[in-house]
Amino acid sequence: MVNKRVLIIDDEPGIRQIVQISLKAIAGWEVLLASSGKEGIIMALAELPDAILLDVMMPEMDGISTFKQMQINPVLQFIPTILLTAKAQSTEKNLFTELAITGIITKPFKAPDLVKQMRSLLHW
Repeated sequence: MVNKRVLIIDDEPGIRQIVQISLKAIAGWEVLLASSGKEGIIMALAELPDAILLDVMMPEMDGISTFKQMQINPVLQFIPTILLTAKAQSTEKNLFTELAITGIITKPFKAPDLVKQMRSLLHW
């Protein structure tokens, strides 16, 4: 079985670390890390991950702008992307759904729940 590779794009080092440890320990997935939208796009192009977990609220280039940039790139547009957000209000969820994202996971989360939600959203 080929190991899945997930790119985490989040500006918070603590969140990146928790997600990385959770995905590796529980699911056995390889985890790539990026601390900004710009870095995430560069890494996604270089590594072509199986999925992307993208924080919504980041400085400079937020998650929505990052996602839109990936969607206009023919190499990246088909990579499943899950938004990681503390914003879980219905108006934001409607906006996120209109963007054709793969799914939404809200912060805070528990490590086993994160893996379970990702497996469900990605059909892994």
